Amino acid sequence: MSKHLQRDMDRLNQELLSISSMVEEMIDKATLALSERRYELADQVVGSDSFVDQHEVHVEEECLKMLALHQPVAVDLRRIATVMKVNNDLERIADLAVSIAQRAKAMDEFPAFPIPEQLPRMVVLATQMVRGAMDAFVNMDTAAARRIMAMDTSVDQLNRDLIGVLEALMQKRPETVPAAVHCFSAVRHIERIADHATNIAEDVVYLVEGDIVRHKHKHAQQPTSGS
Repeated sequence: MSKHLQRDMDRLNQELLSISSMVEEMIDKATLALSERRYELADQVVGSDSFVDQHEVHVEEECLKMLALHQPVAVDLRRIATVMKVNNDLERIADLAVSIAQRAKAMDEFPAFPIPEQLPRMVVLATQMVRGAMDAFVNMDTAAARRIMAMDTSVDQLNRDLIGVLEALMQKRPETVPAAVHCFSAVRHIERIADHATNIAEDVVYLVEGDIVRHKHKHAQQPTSGS
């Protein structure tokens, strides 16, 4: 890698980490607004989205300029491609945090609705996955990236558990349906955040090893037809 390309990459990575820091803060605030009914935090999440959007566009523009100016190959090309993909996933996570915040505000009309006890655990895991995936990216740590990928199974199970809890509640107490639908949407958004964290972890493996592992770990977890 040339000195000029290294300088540009360092600057790009710093901006990406700034986006990541803001996204993690948005997740924290959105989920607190949901689980603890701190609705003032929901407005802060919505207000932060423009920061992420602006920086996401800038990072993509800089990546395209670097591709044209430096014409990178091999690992340098993978590095820029990975930054573009991680950048997009972070922006999507920010959008999901905004959606969670909006669902939280909608539940203000239902103060008696019981938040399922599994929700905080799901939030913790999804947030750990985002933070861990970005740490793996910074350190180019494929072992850590694969651990993040494996965590997605636990989030998926909690997603199924929560859906079951909410469906049972709606059947038993039909008056809770409007609030439960909002909560159901928020749970799905949290699950999608974990999926995007998994994407980032997969991109780390691609960056370091040049191997596209997307979908492979999920197929590996599925039992064969003879088992």
